[in-house]
Amino acid sequence: MRRIALFLFTNIAVLALLTIVCRLFGIDQWAAARGYGGMGGLLAYAAVFGMGGAFISLAMSKWTAKMSTGARVIEQPQNDAERWLVDTVRRHAQNAGIGMPEVAIYDAPEMNAFATGMTKNSSLVAVSSGLLQQMDREQVSAVLGHEIGHVANGDMVTLTLIQGVLNTLVIVAARIVGRLVDSWLSGGRERGGGIGYFVSVMVLQLVFGLFASMIVMAFSRWREFRADAAGAKLAGRGSMISALQRLQANHGESTLPQTMAAFGIAGHLAPGFKRLFMSHPPLEERVAALQRQG
Repeated sequence: MRRIALFLFTNIAVLALLTIVCRLFGIDQWAAARGYGGMGGLLAYAAVFGMGGAFISLAMSKWTAKMSTGARVIEQPQNDAERWLVDTVRRHAQNAGIGMPEVAIYDAPEMNAFATGMTKNSSLVAVSSGLLQQMDREQVSAVLGHEIGHVANGDMVTLTLIQGVLNTLVIVAARIVGRLVDSWLSGGRERGGGIGYFVSVMVLQLVFGLFASMIVMAFSRWREFRADAAGAKLAGRGSMISALQRLQANHGESTLPQTMAAFGIAGHLAPGFKRLFMSHPPLEERVAALQRQG
């Protein structure tokens, strides 16, 4: 229930902020005066809600991750395990040439970890209690190296850019096609947005959004191979392979919220057409890719 409330609150806050930005800069009036028909007005409107929404979500990602998972940031290590965890993240971060991330632990039975943050030097790396309990330190070190690899590669920002551009294109394309449909239904008469327009826009945003999701997920799968390579470089190829093989023992659904699922160390498999929407490649493929590097 808390996650649903947090998801709703976050999205309402993003929409409210974007509405205020549009009002302050007069983007809504400018676009409305053109009926979104002018390409300049339409692009400005779409960019604010497409790019703006994506980057606001990224800016809030650390706060959202902490709240949705209940992650506890280690301010002062309370035991040897926490000291080792912080020291390992610090060593990997230094070797990767990035600033020291916040290090956190969240309570979850499955083996999982994630990284997020607005910039390379202001990130968060979190691991589940299940991962610490079920992996040895060499395997955990490799997982941490994988997450540091995501940060060092700038994967969060790149994914946000791709998502923002695609969001913008979806908004623009849906409205342009919606205008054409509305014009056809009205016999070429200008109607200023009839029922054909509104229905078309809603349907097309769903359809175009599905194709956009495929592109985003394809990049998400590709970045996992790069992060695995980073983990192998930072912690050793054998340790990274061992960690991925250990992850195959995960059972049941991940406790990460849906909005955070793509940032986890591994994702769920899907058959057939659904495979195009997987955020992670199968673990066997990731292990094979590392073995080929040898």
